[in-house]
Amino acid sequence: MGRSGRGAADERDRHYPGRVASTTRVFVGRLAELSVFDPLGEKVGRVRDVVVTFSATRVRPRVIGLVVEVAARKRIFVPMTRVTSVEGGQVITTGLVNMRRFEQRANETLVLAELVERPVQVRLAGEVIEGTIEDIGIEQNVARAWSVTRAFVRKRGQGTLNPFSSKRRGETFVAPIEDIQDLREAKAAQSAARLLESYEDLKPADLAEVIHDLAPKRRAEVAAALDDERLADVIEELPADDQIEILVGLEVERAADILEAMEPDDAADLLSELPPERQEELLEKMDKDDAEDLRRLLTYDDNTAGGLMTTEPVILGPEASIAEALAVVRKEELSTALATTVFVCRSPLETPTGKYLGMVHIQRLLREPPHAAIGGILDKDIEPLTPDDSLGHITRMLANYNMVGLPVVDENGLLLGAVTVDDVLDHILPEDWREERHEPDHEDLEVSHG
Repeated sequence: MGRSGRGAADERDRHYPGRVASTTRVFVGRLAELSVFDPLGEKVGRVRDVVVTFSATRVRPRVIGLVVEVAARKRIFVPMTRVTSVEGGQVITTGLVNMRRFEQRANETLVLAELVERPVQVRLAGEVIEGTIEDIGIEQNVARAWSVTRAFVRKRGQGTLNPFSSKRRGETFVAPIEDIQDLREAKAAQSAARLLESYEDLKPADLAEVIHDLAPKRRAEVAAALDDERLADVIEELPADDQIEILVGLEVERAADILEAMEPDDAADLLSELPPERQEELLEKMDKDDAEDLRRLLTYDDNTAGGLMTTEPVILGPEASIAEALAVVRKEELSTALATTVFVCRSPLETPTGKYLGMVHIQRLLREPPHAAIGGILDKDIEPLTPDDSLGHITRMLANYNMVGLPVVDENGLLLGAVTVDDVLDHILPEDWREERHEPDHEDLEVSHG
């Protein structure tokens, strides 16, 4: 929702008195701040958006349901027929909720994600005004059906920010939805940046779910709006088809930048899905060292240690202090799995390294004096993997020794990389697990929260 300041909010409320106290009129921006409860007062989730549909035979778009965020940031669809009350700062439902993950259909429009903050033309007092939608008002009629009735609009060109205040200046007004021209046709004009603002607090895996549910064109727009690091993190969490679609849709130079920002093993997996000529085109645009790592990974079979490993684990020399090692594993950009283990090698310390000496686990680092050298506390008992070791062998090694990560060395004892438990899980789960990861076992059943 456009954050238009206290004055603008008051302006909206004058048109729908009592804010959400009324059961028949509410602005979507207000609705999206509310928790959803069942009839017994147990919280079901929180409203994240409102779903509407357009029709050639109806002037007013019909409101068909709510997108509600439940446990584990999963989003489900709650039909408006299940909403019994919108009052007292909360939404009350019948208590029966279908736990299937919400997937937007082609004829559906999300109010906050697709309509708010997009340019429109409004017929006002005999003239056409250029404006920007800041909120949408919905209303329930006597037959208990909900529809879009009004739009809260700011005149175009007057939405600049005061550098000393977060409030936007400019004239605002509420117009009947019938006076908003081309509402359906122009819905895609909302900036992808505005959509991302709604999800800026999401982890990459959760944002990936949101992006997966978008239409391909919208997905491409959102990908273009994300910075390289964020997009790389999100792509790693998407199903393979979405990964390929996004990467192929990018300019070659940016696609190469995204591959460089991804974990090497994930980038290699994605490259392996592309035609050889496209692989080579992207590798040629990449940094030479990064491209060399990926070329090496592409030579291994997918279900071997070489195919699963990352070429960028935490590597230090034996003379490094424990304090130095702890500083390295504290880096925010390191994944949890990689941060648990330091691999100790002779110089050079970039893969392929000098001779592999052993590993140090983070718990051991925490128990030793900071000034001591890590070369004195090496774990040498775990036999390193070779690039050709099978997925089954790797899985047994991780389980037998309760390990999070294992080194991969070549025939000369040089460290090539490391396999972590998350890489293994990614390969032993079903291929479509990213699409189904939040589905309950009986997703077709309606579950009562009463």
